[in-house]
Amino acid sequence: MSLTIDYYMAPQSPWTYLGHARLTDMAQAHGAQVRIKPVDIGGQIFPASGGLPLGQRAPQRQAYRLVELQRFSHLLQLPLNLHPRFFPVSGDDAARLIIAVASQDGDHAAMQLCDALLKVVWVQERNLADHAVLAEVVHEQQLPAERLSQSLQANVQAVYQAHTEEALALGVFGAPTYVVQGELFWGQDRLDFLERRLQAG
Repeated sequence: MSLTIDYYMAPQSPWTYLGHARLTDMAQAHGAQVRIKPVDIGGQIFPASGGLPLGQRAPQRQAYRLVELQRFSHLLQLPLNLHPRFFPVSGDDAARLIIAVASQDGDHAAMQLCDALLKVVWVQERNLADHAVLAEVVHEQQLPAERLSQSLQANVQAVYQAHTEEALALGVFGAPTYVVQGELFWGQDRLDFLERRLQAG
């Protein structure tokens, strides 16, 4: 029986970026379905779970974060700018765009869009919160231009809020978090455990 992975993510997260391609490949290899569910990490998940925005974390934690990002970037052979020009950055509009594409074009298209949006921040030095940039990405992904305006509609915001509340109810406290039949796997460095879970069926 194929399994479903609920993918709670944030399009501005470097850890989501580092795990996204591996998650995509892993799901395909095991015939699993991925349901992409962007959530409001900074505005709701962190305050409810004790997480702190990057700038409010202790200097030691901020310094070690950079060490780990560089380690994983080298290990995975993924380009990553440790100090992107546009970061910290709001991911809310990009998250809503992913939701709009998922509802209109399916999760596969939304996953491809998510990959492109993550690279906007961590590879391309573009502003994820700029609607002109989002419009460019929609065009680059050969998606209908109206997806951007659709992402601003109230029904999309309602889905964004529902994803966030669902994540909180499950105990999600960071991005990315992968959930299979109620079992949480937090962080791209737990993808090996997720793969074992998919192998077990």
